[in-house]
Amino acid sequence: MGSAGSRERAERLVAGFGYDAVAVRGAGPFAEQLAEAAPGGLDVVVDNVGGEQLAAAVALANPGARILVLGALSGQLAAHGTGRTAPVELDSFPLLLKKLSLRGYSADDDPDAEAEWYEHCARWRASGTVDVPLARVRGLENAPQALADTIAGRHLGTVIVELQGPTPAPAPTRPPRRRGGPRARPAA
Repeated sequence: MGSAGSRERAERLVAGFGYDAVAVRGAGPFAEQLAEAAPGGLDVVVDNVGGEQLAAAVALANPGARILVLGALSGQLAAHGTGRTAPVELDSFPLLLKKLSLRGYSADDDPDAEAEWYEHCARWRASGTVDVPLARVRGLENAPQALADTIAGRHLGTVIVELQGPTPAPAPTRPPRRRGGPRARPAA
């Protein structure tokens, strides 16, 4: 199961990626949606959001469940704050009593895994196994609006800001000097 920020994205996860169920942020209490989607509890959680969603997953986790935290989108998309924190209030008793494992992971610490991911993803896209939506925005000057649109949920999938071609170097105003010293003068 997964989570999404809109019904459209939820439908995309089910139809395009084979998710069994998707909870939609803002469509009611997340913990209730999660419990309805996973009535038998959770054995493995891969969380890239944090916040309310991580707290709900811990509460619904089965004994011995493993929870992997890959990101903190709740903090990055928060209306207030720097995007560098993602506060969450977790009850530590379920962690202890259910013997839950909670671990953070960043691909920044594992460049081989990142390279392997890009290789697999490129192959899946080329074969049509996975269709990752892609939005292109032209020009670095449009990057701030592209970010605002992404945060507002106006883009589905990856957003790429294409830079304009490199600015041509100005034409030299005088001939370049030869290497090794001043230019040779014609013999008199």
